Amino acid sequence: MIQKFEKFYNRVIYWGNALQSPFLLAIRLFWGWQFFVTGKGKLTDIPRVIDFFTSIHIPFPLPNAYLAGSAECFGGLLLMGGLGARLASLPLIFTMVVAYLTAHRESVINIFSDPDTFLEQHPFLFLLASLIILFFGPGKFSIDALIKKMRSA
Repeated sequence: MIQKFEKFYNRVIYWGNALQSPFLLAIRLFWGWQFFVTGKGKLTDIPRVIDFFTSIHIPFPLPNAYLAGSAECFGGLLLMGGLGARLASLPLIFTMVVAYLTAHRESVINIFSDPDTFLEQHPFLFLLASLIILFFGPGKFSIDALIKKMRSA
């Protein structure tokens, strides 16, 4: 019985490892595109973003609107290609944390008493995708992996 479980467990490990890079590629493509579209939307309508940032008391709304829009737009492109993906994820994570602390502050304050509200907020999946890329890297199907392979050859 133990041998059957061990064999099954080894197959789970094998397939988990085999599917890691396609999974990371899917995350990068989907969420990279979402970041790009969101950031591009901010950059093409800066007055709306400035008004929103002003309404939630973000200091220096003009430069922060450009900063957030640029981080999302260009960070999303870098995620999609897997170029400097871990580095690109840092400003995206920062932007999503700021979004939580400003626009969704109540959900952060009540994270333990009402976790569903925290999980339902717009930045959650963006933050999660960015954290996954930061911690696990972009995978084998990325420009980063290609550069690493070329440098080691």
